Amino acid sequence: MSLETTAPQRAVPRSPSSDQALSGPFRAVWRWHFYAGLLVLPFLMLMALTGALYLFADEIDGAVYRDLSRVEPRAASAAPDRWVAAAESGLGGKVANVLLPARPDEAVRLAVNLPDGGKRTAFVDPYDARLMGDTGFGGVMETVKQLHSLILLGSWANYVVEVVAGWTIILVATGLFLWWPRGRGVGVVSVRASDPKRRPFWRDVHAVTGLYAGAVIAFFVITGMPWSAFWGDQYMAAVKANGLGRPKAPAAASPFAHAEHAGDVPVGVGWTMEGMVMPTPHVGPPSLSRVIEAADARGLARPYLVSIPSDPALAFTAARQVKQVEDTRALYVDAATGAVRADIRYDQFGVGAKAFEWGIAVHQGTQYGWINRYLMLGGCIAIWLLAISGVLMWWKRRPPKLSKGRIGAPEAPPGPRVRAAVLGIVLPLAILYPLTGLSLIAALAIERAVTLVRRRLDARAARSA
Repeated sequence: MSLETTAPQRAVPRSPSSDQALSGPFRAVWRWHFYAGLLVLPFLMLMALTGALYLFADEIDGAVYRDLSRVEPRAASAAPDRWVAAAESGLGGKVANVLLPARPDEAVRLAVNLPDGGKRTAFVDPYDARLMGDTGFGGVMETVKQLHSLILLGSWANYVVEVVAGWTIILVATGLFLWWPRGRGVGVVSVRASDPKRRPFWRDVHAVTGLYAGAVIAFFVITGMPWSAFWGDQYMAAVKANGLGRPKAPAAASPFAHAEHAGDVPVGVGWTMEGMVMPTPHVGPPSLSRVIEAADARGLARPYLVSIPSDPALAFTAARQVKQVEDTRALYVDAATGAVRADIRYDQFGVGAKAFEWGIAVHQGTQYGWINRYLMLGGCIAIWLLAISGVLMWWKRRPPKLSKGRIGAPEAPPGPRVRAAVLGIVLPLAILYPLTGLSLIAALAIERAVTLVRRRLDARAARSA
């Protein structure tokens, strides 16, 4: 992704002195822009595609599972504990959470942990507790979500996402440098060339797309960073340490604790409360029916998700599934008595947690309605357009013999002005995002090694001649 213009524009000539002064830094920044795109575009295109699909998660899910999720509304519902019994007996596993739908003609969805370690989603008719069918855990959108985070490749891929995100910001920053007019009046703000067969057309498409979509793409990356394995953990630790995160438990309740087992982690409570559980006095067998009665009595709006911990001494959580962060709400309920131990709302969060949750909602295109959704969709489309136009520009200027190890990267002359131009853009981002900084060091080492090898090969070829 970039805002690159690879050469001075013919329509607005520049003076020779200006070219001489800027050619070194320009080519140096262009070189890093080229390599950044080479590194991140395959990943970025995948994330843009899956992200665009996730913007329409409700519509896709409704279309795919229409037959499984549609029920006939009736006067009275079956006891919620019967829903659990139907799913567990039908699939032979243990129910981990239950999603209560907003509409009366929709089935209840239950996540079931299987004995072999797998997971399934069961669809149960809430009126007669009949198991209507099941599908892979989370359905098709769970697969899209795992592709988006690269988690299908393994947990290590989350670190790759963080590196890609950092380099994407470098792409935007270097692209802006390349687009900047530098005394030429205005930069490229429209596609002036008209022949798609020629490189100037794709150069203008690339520059204009980057100019108008660069801010959205940077926003994607910045708001996605808190999800990452390293930077996200550091961010949340800083938020917590400075009292800017989740609220404390009410005085009358047990204090919050971190879940020790995966089966105890509440689902759907938001990233701020993720992993937080609440011990409760163990005074009797837990009941999903009591939890739902308590949530409904407290006016918790549906859809909401009830998490059932594997440890009976922990409270159940009932978390509203929201579009706007202001509607965030989670109840911690003693499943043995139905007593609500904590009622957590968005206005109780610290400023750091609020910023985190707000960024996620905007990132997912839900916070500001259809405008938010289609603005994010435009950013996803722009990433693909930038990638395609960038590849076509390279193809039209590629070296005649790629087999000699030259892929057409711009050559950057040495000099303090050149180093200052590159480091002024890249170094602050490398410090802010340490994994990106480590990958930058690795890139410099590889470039240095390749340069030395190439010089030796060229010297050998010259002696042979």
